[in-house]
Amino acid sequence: MAREIERKFLVTGEEWKKLADKQIHFAQGYLNDIQQPGSKSSVRIRIEGEQANINIKSLEIGLSRDEYEYPVDLDDAKKMLKTLCVGPVIEKIRYYVTFESHIWEIDVFLGDNEGLIVAEVELASEDEALQLPDWAAKEVTEIPRYYNISLSQRPYCNWSDDEKDN
Repeated sequence: MAREIERKFLVTGEEWKKLADKQIHFAQGYLNDIQQPGSKSSVRIRIEGEQANINIKSLEIGLSRDEYEYPVDLDDAKKMLKTLCVGPVIEKIRYYVTFESHIWEIDVFLGDNEGLIVAEVELASEDEALQLPDWAAKEVTEIPRYYNISLSQRPYCNWSDDEKDN
């Protein structure tokens, strides 16, 4: 079992783009409805460029949670995204930026989530010190609506102006 420890931040400006090492198109969809009573995990299919995987995460919101990930045949993943997903498929471009010995993953969302840009950084421990780049704005690690599973159920385009500003 792996334990994912990551922090999430909203992104301001475009200075981070100059630092990006690479970018990859992502498409991901969820195979289960987390609104069902007793749900303890999300199960998603994700295509990253030309690779695919199935990912299972505990439904905890916050700094760390259980995560399991396994490769899946690309053609099988494409079929699952088209036929088995609960809710819409989330699409985004992920940029990788190295800053102060950490690799930041910056997701620029597309489609119904266009306009939302979120940076994630994985940590070795929950109490690891982290220097923030200028473009990392408000921390949203503890705010459920910024998680992909939430965006698949209630996209950014449906948020109120107050939700987008806070």
